[in-house]
Amino acid sequence: MCHVIVTCRSMLWTLMSIVVAFAEMVAFMSAEWLVGYPDGSEFNFTVTASHHSDQRTLGIYNRCIKVAQQKVVQCGPYATDFMEIASGFWQATVIFLVVAIFLLSVVGILSVFSMCFQSILKKSIFNVCGLLQGIAGLFLILGLMIYPAGWGSKKVVDYCGPDASPYKVGLCSLGWAFYTAIGGTVLTFICAMFSAQAEIATSSDKVQDEIEEGRSLICVL
Repeated sequence: MCHVIVTCRSMLWTLMSIVVAFAEMVAFMSAEWLVGYPDGSEFNFTVTASHHSDQRTLGIYNRCIKVAQQKVVQCGPYATDFMEIASGFWQATVIFLVVAIFLLSVVGILSVFSMCFQSILKKSIFNVCGLLQGIAGLFLILGLMIYPAGWGSKKVVDYCGPDASPYKVGLCSLGWAFYTAIGGTVLTFICAMFSAQAEIATSSDKVQDEIEEGRSLICVL
């Protein structure tokens, strides 16, 4: 018999697991990793805000051009295949982030089913998911540590000026996608640790008492 078990801690963990997977996916797909201007020239960075030219943003594999006067955003991939990504470091970043996002997506799906199924192959679903989230967090850290090493590539120099080099962003600024990826990484480790609390909450004595009473829907604060 399937017992649907809902507790405050397990529900919070489920919501955080879904949010972190979605946040990392959005960050990865976004072109808002680096914010620059059309030719990367210093002039475009020192003029007043009212005279700024069209803004360009650069992602790991895509880019956007924001036409200021027409208020139009044109986005698309600059790389048609994996080997055209701006830098070998960014190619490694893509691999690490994709693996991490895949693991987080799997956990996000499993977290929903954890309300009904509390074990996988006789292992606690919360412990398994917590382990996967920890592994995903490590992949995210590796990807984000390698990413700035690609700032010396020709693509970034075109966007950020000749001062751009590995771990030096030059005339560009970091976009919201980079900070979202960092925030998602922190939340991933929080989720991994909180999975233990979700396990404790769903296996508490109060839950076991309600199972013995024959209830199929169990809600515990």
